[in-house]
Amino acid sequence: MSYNNTWGTQDAFDRYESIRHRMPQAVFPTETSECSGLLDIADQFDAFLLDSFGVLNVGETAIPGAVACVRELRMRGKRLIVLTNAASYTRETAVHRYRTLGFDFTADEVVSSRDVAVSRLDAVLPEGRWGAIAAPEDRFTDIPARVEHWSGQDVDGFLFLSSAALNPKILASLDAAIQHRQRPVVIANPDLVAPRESGLSKEPGYYAHHLADALNVMPVFFGKPFANAFNDAKQLLPGILPQRIAMVGDTLHTDILGGAAAGLKTVFVRDHGLFANHGTEAFIKGSGIVPDFSCSAI
Repeated sequence: MSYNNTWGTQDAFDRYESIRHRMPQAVFPTETSECSGLLDIADQFDAFLLDSFGVLNVGETAIPGAVACVRELRMRGKRLIVLTNAASYTRETAVHRYRTLGFDFTADEVVSSRDVAVSRLDAVLPEGRWGAIAAPEDRFTDIPARVEHWSGQDVDGFLFLSSAALNPKILASLDAAIQHRQRPVVIANPDLVAPRESGLSKEPGYYAHHLADALNVMPVFFGKPFANAFNDAKQLLPGILPQRIAMVGDTLHTDILGGAAAGLKTVFVRDHGLFANHGTEAFIKGSGIVPDFSCSAI
């Protein structure tokens, strides 16, 4: 139960559909327009919200052509925001990581689900100690709350940032702790899976819905497809109408559903993310989640 535990596309899609009732409602277009990439439709938009995994990178590898596309969009005067559900990285680390991959994003162009959650922790638990389910190397200096790696100690709430180190023992301990005393469970990455070099990894959202189903606990979600993430991103684009903003992503149930629910246009990227090497028409038809545009890569 970690990044090394991969999952199949159909399994992930079926699981997304099974927890659809916990996701936002949205209105979708009746059909999708095919485009060669973002440059093909750039004149229709003033800003692009870019998912990371499956759009800009796969694991720790930049997707071919993505750096050049971002550079050209800047030259055309487009506003760019990375809107990612990656919650393991501080903003500083995230910017450094993107620069290592060849992108030139600045700190004020990155909105992560970690930041979205951190800014709202006080509303969930005004005081108390958080136990973080996180990667061993994760640090919490950017979080203005009492947060420590959870290893079974008594805490007042749980903050789920990463599944990188999760194993059956930790998950069983978490189940037992919540059954013993229910307390807030914050999920700072609602994704069920993420595309990596070895396949699809199970992400915090996967385990969050296990808790919801098995223990009748309703976690608090921060990140796509929920409105909190899109609200934070739109605040960085004052004066730009929602219909002039495109959400670009590889996942129907987070990027496309969330973007449509936020009143944005949506661009579905097929070839490097959740649906890589799979036809997408059946998944779109089966879910009813219809993007405005579809392309093989950005």
